[in-house]
Amino acid sequence: MKVRQMIDTVLTESKEIGTFGLPEIFRVTGDKGFFGLAVARADDAIGCLAFVRGEPGGAIFSDENGDLFGDKAVILLTRMERFVLYTVQPDIAEALVMGCRVFDTTRLQQGLTEAIPEIGIKSEGVGRLTVMLMKDSEPQKGVRLSIRKDGRILGSDFTDGTGSAGFRLMHGDYECIVQDRSQQIRAFTLHFRENNQKILIEL
Repeated sequence: MKVRQMIDTVLTESKEIGTFGLPEIFRVTGDKGFFGLAVARADDAIGCLAFVRGEPGGAIFSDENGDLFGDKAVILLTRMERFVLYTVQPDIAEALVMGCRVFDTTRLQQGLTEAIPEIGIKSEGVGRLTVMLMKDSEPQKGVRLSIRKDGRILGSDFTDGTGSAGFRLMHGDYECIVQDRSQQIRAFTLHFRENNQKILIEL
């Protein structure tokens, strides 16, 4: 079942409490006896935080580019503005958290600071980046690529038969770490600015 269909199915059996911004959500859900979901929708995207005993235990973000779960979904959720809060049965909330657990809840608090809009500054977008690896005009298959930002690895994949590997990222500047078959490691700077962007790396 698709993510948004699953969420909508759960909500049909849930009681709506109200609509809140993310900082308010944490004040409302602070009770240790609270089990529920906070759901935000924007354009073709849906985000969901699952609360168990008042704590945000799970996170889901889904849009046309695919689904993210747990810690990977958190940064995108903190950029959503309004959440509809629902109470759900404890066993349902706990089952949801099992599949999308947030291990680093401090990211949610950090994200609240980052989510405060700055006047005159356009918010960052999110999209899919495809990196194509070529050498002497030949696609390089089976090469490990890692995307790094501020010293942290955000994702890794191996290139396919076309020499390509895909990553779902916020728009921004990144390093692509290439580890070839001889274990040689090289770093390339990438400027990711638009959805479904393709960047060619020549070795």
